Amino acid sequence: MSSAAASTDASPIAATMPEGKDAKAFHRLVFVIIAVLLAVLPFILYPVFLMKVLCFALFALAFNLLLGYGGLLSFGHAAYFGMASYVTAYAAKVWGLTPELAIIGGTLVAALLGLVFGALAIRRQGIYFSMITLALAQMVFFFSLQAKFTGGEDGIQAVPRGNLFGVISLADDRVLYALVAVIFFLGLLLIYRIIHSPFGQVLKAIRDNEPRAISLGYRANQYKLAVFVLSTTLAGLAGSTKAIVFQLASLTDVHWSMSGEVVLMTLVGGMGTVFGPILGSFVIIAMENYLAQFGAWVTIIQGVVFVVCVLVFREGILGLVARTLKRPL
Repeated sequence: MSSAAASTDASPIAATMPEGKDAKAFHRLVFVIIAVLLAVLPFILYPVFLMKVLCFALFALAFNLLLGYGGLLSFGHAAYFGMASYVTAYAAKVWGLTPELAIIGGTLVAALLGLVFGALAIRRQGIYFSMITLALAQMVFFFSLQAKFTGGEDGIQAVPRGNLFGVISLADDRVLYALVAVIFFLGLLLIYRIIHSPFGQVLKAIRDNEPRAISLGYRANQYKLAVFVLSTTLAGLAGSTKAIVFQLASLTDVHWSMSGEVVLMTLVGGMGTVFGPILGSFVIIAMENYLAQFGAWVTIIQGVVFVVCVLVFREGILGLVARTLKRPL
């Protein structure tokens, strides 16, 4: 999929449903509903399952920021998710840092990696950009396989959850869930603010018609690099949080299949929608957990779901709902 194709698929929702005061009021209502669900769901569903959903939802939101609003399809986002996970796990286990410092460290490494890789990748467009991100991600994978601090095929196991700010123990799943929920919600608010800022509007203009945006005086490559780094930073935040939740950082986190999984989550939920990746993450993670007894068939089922989404509602589940309600989601 090229960046032009991405923009063609993502832009109609925003184009046909301009966001005014009613839309903002509706979005505030959606945020309130999400906050209520975050408070209630741990008493209904298993907290560890919910934490996994929230980590991957933040990952998908970060990816959607790049693809849905920047028009850039990355096949290598697992590099930032996984490397942040490794750094956080190592910092918490070997250096003995508190969880918040370990998470910040992993997130900063993902941001730096995104800055370096982004500066190389944005020199090309379309499928060439995607292939460069994939190649760079594979370099990170093989580095993670060979480096001593990553533990190779064993990964970094038994990562201590520690005490938040050195005071609050995160050993209890519900206490840790509260931290993960706050991180997720703040990440969602940040992404929402970015999308609806002047910066976000320029991004959409570049996505829809880059030559015209350049002719208006905007430096497209600088905007692309900025959104790339923002996306990788948030992806790193998701990976860092995941390492603390599951007390593990492994090669799965940097494998190419992880990059494919976040693409699937975004497309199923609704590319170019604010809240779609959250729903897509829930659907995919729920399938992986509750259909685990089918073994390798889970992958086939996911493939069928993906094909159905592409053929029946190309805008994703929430994209279809948004078009039906005639309200941007």
